[in-house]
Amino acid sequence: MEKETSLAVGVFDSGVGGLSVLRELQAQLPNQEMIYFADQAHVPYGPRPLDEVRDFSEEITRFLIEQGARLVVVACNTASAAALHFLRQRFAGVPFVGMEPAVKPAAEQTRSGLVGVLATPATFQGELYASVVERFARGVRVLQDTCPGLVEEIEAGNLNGEKTRQILERALRPMLEQGVDTIVLGCTHYPFVIPLIETITGPAVRVINPAPAVARQAGRLLAERGWLNTAQGGTRYFTSGEASLLAGQVRGMLGQPGAVDARKAVWAGKRLRVD
Repeated sequence: MEKETSLAVGVFDSGVGGLSVLRELQAQLPNQEMIYFADQAHVPYGPRPLDEVRDFSEEITRFLIEQGARLVVVACNTASAAALHFLRQRFAGVPFVGMEPAVKPAAEQTRSGLVGVLATPATFQGELYASVVERFARGVRVLQDTCPGLVEEIEAGNLNGEKTRQILERALRPMLEQGVDTIVLGCTHYPFVIPLIETITGPAVRVINPAPAVARQAGRLLAERGWLNTAQGGTRYFTSGEASLLAGQVRGMLGQPGAVDARKAVWAGKRLRVD
């Protein structure tokens, strides 16, 4: 366990999608220590029952706190939908930042009145998504697609492959034909394929990545509590998959050359332990 003075930010996702949020956290909070956990033994979360994702999220949060996290970013839309409210109750002294589908800014910015949302089945089924649409999308038509297989392609590093393009074409073409002019990315994996999305949609369609806003909220919460680091902090990585694989993904997807501090954490029943 880290010493009591740790001011680390814990970040977790089912896999490498949360790296899109970590990238923004590192950019906006360069002095903050970060601890990233990828639950690659269970990726993807999207098709799993919400109660199962909630159980995973509870144990991962406990693990991050044991490693020294003071604030936790649930960098996964599915886990946020399944567990964010529960986690705030279960770990009452810990501030959380979760992912909320960016329907509000999309509804404010659309000119055609048609917004497309790309997300996992669990995100669309969650109460959080329904609440956001009810509150902010009145007068706006929202089209949805679950992009089956896209998370797996991104996990495999196929950010510009033919299969990835086919998945996105199938999701986006019907939306574009109906006049969508704003696309909401409702899964943290999806920002890694923004360049490919933009080649399909063209420059007239706005693509909304919520990661910068999530990083700003984390910074505000840290500042309110006096938890901002003044000395340079690094990032430690854990995965329930293969540490060497995650290290390579971090180097490739975040453009971080050199050594990556990645370790394996093993699920022993419902508990996590460092291998």
